[in-house]
Amino acid sequence: MFRSMFAFIFTILTTPLWAGVDTGTDANDVILAGHDVVAYHTQGEAVEGTTMYTAVYNDAIYQFSSAGNRELFNSNPEKYAPAYGGFCAYGATLGKKFQVDGKAFEVVDGKLYVNKNQQVYDIWRKDIPGNLNKADAQWPKIVDTPADEL
Repeated sequence: MFRSMFAFIFTILTTPLWAGVDTGTDANDVILAGHDVVAYHTQGEAVEGTTMYTAVYNDAIYQFSSAGNRELFNSNPEKYAPAYGGFCAYGATLGKKFQVDGKAFEVVDGKLYVNKNQQVYDIWRKDIPGNLNKADAQWPKIVDTPADEL
């Protein structure tokens, strides 16, 4: 009994908040740090979502700023879902899966790309076409590998 309780507590204390999920989500399975994925496309900015309006897609919980945005998402989730499972687009060029802050993003040809933070985004945007080519080449190699194993 003591050993199993110790193992449970040890696992909780040593597991990163994002571990165990491979969809770019946090410990609560929320993607994009809770930002409204539709707002990136329709408003061109990072808008915080709320727990009042949510949807689940590919094992990730999406939060929205309005019921209307949730309805748009539910009508065509593939249109709005971020590339690379919601992991950092620049990280994907390196064969890595980095969590994102939800604030550093770009919609390119209708597809959402998010980056770890503004500093990483600034590097990524210097060569968006080149970085997309690199990330697209790396993604099939890492898509099924847990982030903490890369």
